[in-house]
Amino acid sequence: MAKEVKVVTKKTLADDIAAQQGLTKKAAAEIVNYVFEESAKTLKKGGVVDINGFGKFSVKKRAARTGINPRTKEKIKIKAAKVPAFKASKTLKDLVK
Repeated sequence: MAKEVKVVTKKTLADDIAAQQGLTKKAAAEIVNYVFEESAKTLKKGGVVDINGFGKFSVKKRAARTGINPRTKEKIKIKAAKVPAFKASKTLKDLVK
């Protein structure tokens, strides 16, 4: 029998917070949205979001490179870009093992 996998979304997170903390679902959703918005703003400015016991979000620079269009096999230039990165903490790694 397959093990059921739980999917966590912003809504389910807010619902769980509301139930555990005795808040309204609206108030809990505002808190969850605030956390994600502040994290996104920090990353956009080039900062780091470090959540103790979970991991560290940062922005890495990806250099420009040459790629290949899989349909036509022609070489194309791919521009340099900034991409979000995540490094799991040792605590999270040990928990997932």
